[in-house]
Amino acid sequence: MCGALTGTVLTVVPLSTANQASAATSSSPDKGTRVSAWSPSMTTGGPSFSNQTIRMVVHSSVAGSGARITLSNRYSTTPLDVSAVDVAVQASGGEATRGTTRNVTFGTSRHVTIPAGEEAVSDVIPISVSAGENLLVSLYVPGTSGTSTWHSDAFDTTYIASGNHAGDDGTAAFGTTTTSWYYLAGLDVLSSTARGTVVAFGDSITDGYHSSTGTYTRWPDFLGRRLGAGPGPQKLSVVDSGIGGNRVLTDVPNLWQGVSALKRFGHDALGQPGVKDVILFEGINDIGNNAGPDGQALTAQDLINGYRTLIDEAHAAHVNVIGATLMPDEGNGYHTPAAEAIRQDVNQWIRTSGAFDGVIDFDRTMRDPANPAALDPAYDSGDHIHPNDEGMKAMADAIDLRLLRT
Repeated sequence: MCGALTGTVLTVVPLSTANQASAATSSSPDKGTRVSAWSPSMTTGGPSFSNQTIRMVVHSSVAGSGARITLSNRYSTTPLDVSAVDVAVQASGGEATRGTTRNVTFGTSRHVTIPAGEEAVSDVIPISVSAGENLLVSLYVPGTSGTSTWHSDAFDTTYIASGNHAGDDGTAAFGTTTTSWYYLAGLDVLSSTARGTVVAFGDSITDGYHSSTGTYTRWPDFLGRRLGAGPGPQKLSVVDSGIGGNRVLTDVPNLWQGVSALKRFGHDALGQPGVKDVILFEGINDIGNNAGPDGQALTAQDLINGYRTLIDEAHAAHVNVIGATLMPDEGNGYHTPAAEAIRQDVNQWIRTSGAFDGVIDFDRTMRDPANPAALDPAYDSGDHIHPNDEGMKAMADAIDLRLLRT
């Protein structure tokens, strides 16, 4: 969810140009290709910070060097002042590996002020990361921030301290923990092997709801590990642009569940450095809430029209978009006969229309063989809609890697 401009002055990326800047891929025989290594989608409604350090874990999906981070104030209404940012290799928890801490600058300055509605991309940081390795990014917010731009459901641990402790190796000052990310919207790197980025775009299932905290067992995490396992060098990074509760057609009343896919797709998916493929797996929240456009009841055609709009946007940006069928949910409150009929019609269209550049049949993979309207009990986290860790792995294993452009 990044920008892609650098220079000797502060790189603040206006949202009107962020997508074009972000999607630019720099490539050379010496430096490699700039790809997105980690990038959660952000929303509004986060807590305020005042004279606090926020330390967050970043799990890279690909090896690379020349790292940059993106700070986002996209969904805040006041400027964001950050007076210190540091990046280090994680030892364990919130503790940094001694000697790995690097100061982060923005236009050569340690201090950055990001206007409301905008983002800032750091200067290149002299640090390398391996695929599956964790970095710690620490931000010191000296004043009072107001409502933060955040990602509510991180399924990872964030550490909070009073005062400026951005450069601390240890965690003694970090007396509070949460499971959200704040302001930190991306890590991109130069990869010597990867030639592009895969964006997993969706709702809570993609976001990893009910996956185990700190274990990186969301289906996009498993997909990244598959791509890194070979044979041969890793050719694609994977980033997770899922937001719990998100919908395709309409904004969610709960602000932290995000604006619609129609509104955020250009930024969150097509704006990623090096994006080549988007896996579009979203729509069950539209169906479960009967949330059609303009407050009307939802039809299958409404959702299909939304998919076609996103497909057209992707193709205009020369990005492949792969459609994933919607998984069963009998036993969950979303399930009604009318909702199931829409899901079946939408899935049939995804499978047969030819509108997507490829299809992943998560429905077929995840359904109960004895009751196709329900999740396979072996993959059910218990709420009959979200997979457990084993189910997340099954989803990633069901993806034909030949669908992805390398």
